Amino acid sequence: MGVVMTSRVALITGGAKGIGRGIALDLAAQKWNVAICYRTSSVDAEATARAVMERGGQVLARRCDVSDPVAARDFAALVEREWGRIDALINGAGPYHRVNLFDETVEGWNEMFDGNLHPIFYLAQAVASGMKARKSGRIINFSMANADQMISQPDVTAHYIAKAGVLILTRTLAKLLAPHGITVNAVSPGFIDSGSAPPEELAGMTKRIPAGYIGTVDDIVAAVRFLLSDEARYVNGANIQISGAWGI
Repeated sequence: MGVVMTSRVALITGGAKGIGRGIALDLAAQKWNVAICYRTSSVDAEATARAVMERGGQVLARRCDVSDPVAARDFAALVEREWGRIDALINGAGPYHRVNLFDETVEGWNEMFDGNLHPIFYLAQAVASGMKARKSGRIINFSMANADQMISQPDVTAHYIAKAGVLILTRTLAKLLAPHGITVNAVSPGFIDSGSAPPEELAGMTKRIPAGYIGTVDDIVAAVRFLLSDEARYVNGANIQISGAWGI
């Protein structure tokens, strides 16, 4: 049995790089203990773990495919054993691919739901009992900026449906968990320079963004920091779009 720590504890899926990494480093600077999981980015995870420790946080980094319900729940249980609690669950993992619906494979279709939607259900179930017992907790889920519009998406169909599902699941969890002092909110990024898209591709999108520029990881981190704060205690079931007014 691990030693119960007094520091706050965050579990971040997809925490090895990009937005997840930015959140992990920000929490480390606030002296949170940070658990990150990743599927393939072991080198990035090691670098992020070192950076977390350099900023004063404790870190637990493990390879874990959260699309596997057993693996997801086992990872949450490991964090609970190690640090005695999970104060924040940040569901940042989310595979994406662009392919026309009629060229999509069954495997590709299922991957979008298994990676983007189902882990939120698995992990919310896994952390809820501990959060309920402590009468506090934060869950933050990642959707996408126009997922609430319910528009046609011929080339990202499954991904888009999964992200719309994230919003429904977020609101459902918020209603169920609010009586226990727990908030559940969604963050919906637009075009963000997180390292996952080529710079020239992002530059081509700029003209479609009313604000006139691409967002940064810091823009996302700031919203997450707010949602985790005491100032956001009454914000529950919200969907915060961070898109420079794209997708609304």
